[in-house]
Amino acid sequence: MAVKKSILAKEGGEGSGREETRDLQDYVRPAVDIYETAEGLTLVADMPGVAKEHLNVDIDKGVLTLRGHAEGMATGEDLHREFALGTYFRQFEIPDEIDLKSVSAEFKDGVLTLSLPKALAARPRKIPILTH
Repeated sequence: MAVKKSILAKEGGEGSGREETRDLQDYVRPAVDIYETAEGLTLVADMPGVAKEHLNVDIDKGVLTLRGHAEGMATGEDLHREFALGTYFRQFEIPDEIDLKSVSAEFKDGVLTLSLPKALAARPRKIPILTH
């Protein structure tokens, strides 16, 4: 599970400092869950109020950036608001074990799901034992 520890350490756990959120007053930090399997990582980010047209996901120099802009859905004066509006922003350093060419994303009902498969060489494999 070294991949998980690596991505979480960069995100803000131990050895914090790699994640860039710039000025916290200018950005909303979306809640993110990261899961690891033998095949790769799954990253799930909650970004309520963001339309697909206002969502950007990119990887540059090994850094995954999530950015989306949420606008108010209702007209009128806010009486009570629990969802933060504005620009969502998160960055994560992606471990070398991830096959960057195979990363895929799905966005549905304000939830962004990224599939980050491990390169075949990084996946565990069973070694057959031969007898003579």
